[in-house]
Amino acid sequence: MNKNINRIYMALFVLTLGVVALSSCKEDDEVFDRTRLFRPVLNEDLFSEENTIIVNMGKMKEAISYTIEVSRDTFKTTDYLFETDTNYVVIDAALVGEELFWNTLYQVRATAHADDPVYDSKIADLGNVRTQRFPTILNEPASYDVIDIAARVTWTRAGAAVTGVKVYAGDDLKLTTPLMDEQPVTSDEEEAGEVIVTGLEPEMEYQIAIYSGETLRGWVNYTTLPADIDPTAPGVIDVRENSSLSAVSDAVDMAPDGATILVKRGVTYDFPSSNLNKSITIRAAYGFGEQKAKLYTTGNWDIDNDSDIDHIRFIDLELRGADYSGDYVFNPNRSNVHVGELMFENCKIGTFRGILRVRGTTVIDNYTISNSVVDSIGGYGLFTVDTEADAMIKNIKLENSTFNKVQWGVTSRSQSESFVIESCTFANFVGTGGGFFRYRGGDGQDNVTNGIVIHNSIFGHSWDESQSDSYGISGINDGLEGTNFDIVNVYSTNDFSFSSGEIPGFPVGNYAGGQSDLWVNPAQNNFNFKDSGFSGRFDSGDPRWRVVL
Repeated sequence: MNKNINRIYMALFVLTLGVVALSSCKEDDEVFDRTRLFRPVLNEDLFSEENTIIVNMGKMKEAISYTIEVSRDTFKTTDYLFETDTNYVVIDAALVGEELFWNTLYQVRATAHADDPVYDSKIADLGNVRTQRFPTILNEPASYDVIDIAARVTWTRAGAAVTGVKVYAGDDLKLTTPLMDEQPVTSDEEEAGEVIVTGLEPEMEYQIAIYSGETLRGWVNYTTLPADIDPTAPGVIDVRENSSLSAVSDAVDMAPDGATILVKRGVTYDFPSSNLNKSITIRAAYGFGEQKAKLYTTGNWDIDNDSDIDHIRFIDLELRGADYSGDYVFNPNRSNVHVGELMFENCKIGTFRGILRVRGTTVIDNYTISNSVVDSIGGYGLFTVDTEADAMIKNIKLENSTFNKVQWGVTSRSQSESFVIESCTFANFVGTGGGFFRYRGGDGQDNVTNGIVIHNSIFGHSWDESQSDSYGISGINDGLEGTNFDIVNVYSTNDFSFSSGEIPGFPVGNYAGGQSDLWVNPAQNNFNFKDSGFSGRFDSGDPRWRVVL
């Protein structure tokens, strides 16, 4: 009996094994529908060696070949199209039949091919890559090496003497047709390694090349500025030949409404002494060199009562106070004052207690800081509105600018209509424990009605003047409960933090390194990127510091 039962158990066991085996075979034999290949991807970023491009794609087992396309205008047209059976490709003259251009931005895309075209991949955009600069003794031009009708060309003396300069159109990439006769280089210019090229047109792109005899030594690209202001035009007061400290003040006193005061780069002038009651523009004439014209004060400029001013504009100047415990650019405590626009364009602004403080019944419609560098600002910050409701700054825009060593952000006892921060770099911004936004008016006077926009900007840690390594700030010190924040493509370093008043949607520490890891030398206003792998290096922060492909 026991033997029969054992035989039955054994038979059931063998039968179960058979079913499992058959089931396994069935799964192994299951056939899936074939799909197209995945798009090619890169093993490493596109890179260049001299004027060749290296494409290193991941190897795809099912791909029998790849089609590579190369363009210079994001594939409105295609420069090169070829097929390769390897995933690692060097794009050079041997492959495409001609030399690639030097210092030129190319786009590359790829398609993987299967043994049946039905299953080819879709096109993969592999990105942008710039070929390297032609080996040259030429220096890269700075922004102050070009004006509207001329350019300064400099080089490091090495090898044969530079004998001539030629100018080509910006799109003449093979340097075939000079736009003017070759400009000889004098012995003094060759010894200095510098020549001024004249006869250019405003707002044009040029390539300027240097030669030793017939030998090309390199070329650089210039884009000339818009036409400079005509010093003889109506309403222009040219003080460039007057280097006295009072030259600007005297010119403002005699200026008609809407006048432009034209000052000389490299000269220091006192702030105007008389209260302002008319529209005025103070700007530097074009010139070579980094040094700006400077306006200096031990106090501030003021505005008359009952003034209706369309605009006040500072362009291409340095505005400097004696210290940041008591000086301002403007500090009006006046009645019935209206200013349509207060603008700082391409300025250096610093050593002030605050840039702007308004009291009384002073209303400013538009307050703009653009393409500027602001440093060493005290507790009254970028602006302060110190009278509720009657004083007001309606619309604020900070764009393409750098803000460094600022004790306080903004303070207002009245509401604003709009506040836009676009493409700015902030470091040592807001003293430790200080505030970024403080809208401290009563009900109906403590918001930005159309919201606060912060786009494409970077924030380092607070200004730790006590060097205690304590970096927390108050994002919103008062008010803004009914204000919407629109924050896009914004970074902060991992030593940035909020001690209170966190700004809704603000990314804290989304860059893994600290301020000193990200930038070369914040203490000296050098915000070039030390971290070459920072993901925002192409499209965030003040554009003057961005990496350009």
